[in-house]
Amino acid sequence: MALVSGASGIIAALPYKLETRRGFTIIGMPVMTQTLGPWFSPVPSKLATRLAREKDLIGELLDALPAYDHYSQCWHHSMTNWLPAYWRSYSQTTRYSYRLPILTDLELVWKGMQSNIRSDIRKAQGRFEVTVEDDGSLADFLTLNDLTFVRQGKSPPYTREFLERLDAACVAHRARRIFIGRDAAGRLHAGVYLVWDSQSAYYLMGGGDPEVRNSGATSLCLWEAIKFAASVTQSFDFEGSMIEPIERFFRAFGAVQTPYFQISRTTSWTLRARSGVRDLLRRRGST
Repeated sequence: MALVSGASGIIAALPYKLETRRGFTIIGMPVMTQTLGPWFSPVPSKLATRLAREKDLIGELLDALPAYDHYSQCWHHSMTNWLPAYWRSYSQTTRYSYRLPILTDLELVWKGMQSNIRSDIRKAQGRFEVTVEDDGSLADFLTLNDLTFVRQGKSPPYTREFLERLDAACVAHRARRIFIGRDAAGRLHAGVYLVWDSQSAYYLMGGGDPEVRNSGATSLCLWEAIKFAASVTQSFDFEGSMIEPIERFFRAFGAVQTPYFQISRTTSWTLRARSGVRDLLRRRGST
């Protein structure tokens, strides 16, 4: 972690994951982490003063990073000032999450959903007789999570052992809840893995049985997760997606499109050349 200290102690931090891939040193983020980026100790000040402070601290944090061939991190949506990184030759790509910023009025959240989501929730409860357990087991969730990747023909980006360690840490901090949708016959339909802190709840993972994916159970599980989140925190983050069908689904919950920045820099000429070739081939393939 890069740190900046002041008279009062640590005043800025930039956590990161350092690893070596194929001989290159990469600074990135841990698995299952949507955003990192700079943290600053809060200091009441005017906007101009705050931006000047951020300029200095971001510069110091970036300069404190170890030598690397490639840096890539997504900064938290609250971090809107990436100019100090630009001035140090970093690049930015805008990504999007979807958030329910206020959970104090659940009736308003319900009304803000598109009609198809409300219909799916009613369909799951009525025609498919799905009920949601808010204390579901990790084993049931992992079964549903695996089925999702099987349907997509992909391998999970994490191991079961990693998820078991992650789950144990979340349980120890009392900061996770698993929602499992099950019908009257006991069949698992969908699952939602929720984590939270004092500021927001996060839809960390999901899963579903592809044979009953039209039952509406995923929408029902998410609605139950949102209602629960309202009792423990202030907002709900779907953690977004740049994949069009997933974006459409999250947007339908009435969530607010929220931009955040992916900041990157490549110092290795070899990696720059490889990236340039990949971009060229991608452009040719699209014509």
